[in-house]
Amino acid sequence: ALVREQEYAMVLSFGKQRLTVSLQVHYVDDPELAYVMQRYRECHDFYHCLLNMPVHVEAELAVKFFEFANLGLPMAGLAAAFGHLRLTHAKRERLFRDYVPWAVKCGAASQSLITVYWEHRWEQRVEDMKREFGIWDPPVPMWWRKPKAQAAAQATQEQQAQAS
Repeated sequence: ALVREQEYAMVLSFGKQRLTVSLQVHYVDDPELAYVMQRYRECHDFYHCLLNMPVHVEAELAVKFFEFANLGLPMAGLAAAFGHLRLTHAKRERLFRDYVPWAVKCGAASQSLITVYWEHRWEQRVEDMKREFGIWDPPVPMWWRKPKAQAAAQATQEQQAQAS
């Protein structure tokens, strides 16, 4: 099986992000709701990997539409509803033409991802997880800033540098 950390690092490298620990949830007094929000934050980056979406504004919005349809969290719905206002007209048009229909349909049809223990799935192939959860690939992202091979090479170099 492929090492999941490499795919995760590759996805994050599209947006020049680094593997980080999610910040603690603030402003939520109910412990149960705080846990749900913490878990959402911890899982969000895995959604990018599972959905084959890089980390930048346009792809983030596609993931937010997916999350709202899949999880029903108001926060994801608000981000989806208003986040696109930052985009240029061309990017907004492409988002709503190509990615929002896929994200809403796929998110609504797939298994809820909030209950998945990603920590127990490092050795499982992403394609197998997609099949299990009922997730299908998005349209080919036209907004990826780096070719996938270049991002994979960068992720491997960064991992080798960290290991040294």
